[in-house]
Amino acid sequence: MDSKKVRAGSTELSYYDEGKGNRIVLIHGFAGSKQYWGKIIPQLADEHRVIALDLPGHGASGLEKDKNSIEDMAETVKELLDQLELDQVTMFGHSLGGYITLAFAELYPQYLNGFSLVHSTANQDSEEAKEARETNAKKIQEEGAGPFIEGLSRKLFSPDNTEVNAKEIEETVKIGMTTKVEGLVSALVAMKNRPDRNQVLVETALPVLLIAGEHDQIIPAEKTFTVTKSNIEKKTIKDAGHMSMYEQTEELVTVMKDFLEKI
Repeated sequence: MDSKKVRAGSTELSYYDEGKGNRIVLIHGFAGSKQYWGKIIPQLADEHRVIALDLPGHGASGLEKDKNSIEDMAETVKELLDQLELDQVTMFGHSLGGYITLAFAELYPQYLNGFSLVHSTANQDSEEAKEARETNAKKIQEEGAGPFIEGLSRKLFSPDNTEVNAKEIEETVKIGMTTKVEGLVSALVAMKNRPDRNQVLVETALPVLLIAGEHDQIIPAEKTFTVTKSNIEKKTIKDAGHMSMYEQTEELVTVMKDFLEKI
């Protein structure tokens, strides 16, 4: 897959644009990149046009100063869609990407025909989690990204999968290390300050897919499945932690395709 770049605000965004058909936007999680979706994109691009971007400060994308909120990131995604002249998309957001997807659904619902939270939550951070974000931001600024990324990457996978997914864990470390220190700190601030967005799930009439990992150590299923409505579908990926795109690729693709067929 060839990376492309587009101007967004005062910086550049890097993205993949593969396939033809109905448009899908994939938004990766914290300390990730568009490469997180590397195994997923070819399987979706046979029937859909798939856009996967590097979030600001992540991967090969730049970072705009003084833009460090989830809403700012949602606006950046909108700017990308405007540049590509896309007005109707289905958005899948993994973890941090899910927080951005919810903000996008709240601010720019006219762009969406459906959306999905992949190992994410509409809840805001607990006070304990907010303190941890601050501690981690300080640690990264003082020690660099390495120790933090190493520790995080192992927690992303199910404890049962650490041996079988050893190569994938190594890959997530490499991807994480491409994230700029300023990008990590900015994203931590954004996540810490994000509001509760369960009301977005309550009020939306759009088709919604909530995906949880059976053994997710970061966001357990009960924090993903917070709202029950007829337009909200809930799926649990067996034998997966926070990274079903690596741990259970085929199962995740099946769940995503089933959802897309209903839109």
